Amino acid sequence: MTTSRILGLMLIAGGVVLCLLSAAVSLTSAQTTGGRVLGAVLGALLGIPLMAIGAFILIRSQQEARELAVVQQQKKLLGMVRAQGRVNIAEAALELRVSRDTIKEWVYDLVHKGLFTGYINWDQGDLISADAAQMRTNKCPHCGGELELAGKGVVHCPYCGTEIFL
Repeated sequence: MTTSRILGLMLIAGGVVLCLLSAAVSLTSAQTTGGRVLGAVLGALLGIPLMAIGAFILIRSQQEARELAVVQQQKKLLGMVRAQGRVNIAEAALELRVSRDTIKEWVYDLVHKGLFTGYINWDQGDLISADAAQMRTNKCPHCGGELELAGKGVVHCPYCGTEIFL
């Protein structure tokens, strides 16, 4: 468990305990109905914000855990491509237990972050890592055709459909 998750659970539990304790004290010690209600309301005013803050921290920690899992998967994909030089997208999707579209999304994300250079041929399903210096050409590394700028570090070959990531 992460520290933020533990903190969120502790705040929620503390808020519940505070609400219950104040309700119990007000019910046993107050002589009038108004005093009992006032004690319960004051307890709720102290406990509910604690529970809300705890719930917020807990939800945020779960979101961060999901984001971290995606980053770890992207890191694994990047490591596979760098180690092997050429990775089949279908095999990578099977190994990482994600869809081909997710792999595509991750590749674009890694390109936009400046962490990956290379090219991909979607028809053949191969993701190829290449040094950025090797990719500074106007010829497609797959078919040799003239390349077109597609935007955001992506160059598209109109002849074979290869996308080159710079």
